[in-house]
Amino acid sequence: MNIFPLDKYSHIFPDPRYACDEGILAYGGDLNPNRIITAYRNGIFPWYNENDPILWWSPNPRLVLDFDDFKLSRSLKKVIDKNIFEIKFDENFTQVMIECQKVNRKNQNKTWINDDIIKAYTKIHEMGFAHSFESYYNGELVGGGYGLSIGDIFCGESMFSKKDDASKVALYYLVERLKNKGFNLIDCQIPTPHLISLGAKSISRNNFLTLLNKALENPLDF
Repeated sequence: MNIFPLDKYSHIFPDPRYACDEGILAYGGDLNPNRIITAYRNGIFPWYNENDPILWWSPNPRLVLDFDDFKLSRSLKKVIDKNIFEIKFDENFTQVMIECQKVNRKNQNKTWINDDIIKAYTKIHEMGFAHSFESYYNGELVGGGYGLSIGDIFCGESMFSKKDDASKVALYYLVERLKNKGFNLIDCQIPTPHLISLGAKSISRNNFLTLLNKALENPLDF
């Protein structure tokens, strides 16, 4: 297995197909927003523990969510119909990341969302590529998530929920928004039981990269 070193001066990545199925492709470089955007445009994303080198990944298979596959359960539909949550987009991007940073995740001692990641993705948000979807209850931010808009694909990064169903409702409205804007799918990156329960499915890395190349030909406004 080859893991390629990156330097701080070039934003060129190796072909993601060189990555093993687990997905690790390269290490090093930096979190320059232009480097991160270039990574996503090539089906690659950063994911590493604090105090470790920056690691860059392109897993095989890749988890994606086709909008028509989103599973709207009866219980979730009831919550949506009650209008319990107020949904907003891009109102509080950095705070959404901070809330995602606080989440205790199974089998992880610490979240990978460190302060450097938050600073980098906030800059990408200011550049117009990163977006947040947010649930509010009585004016308080209680759920949501964030990701990047790359062509006609939304690359989901992380979600949090401080109240039952808050993140699921926000995700539902994200799916509706993306459908209305003409987006194709959500890249969920790595399989988790939660995302699979909502309708996400695994496809091969080659298939995903083909979809991504087509997506880059159709840049859309989130």
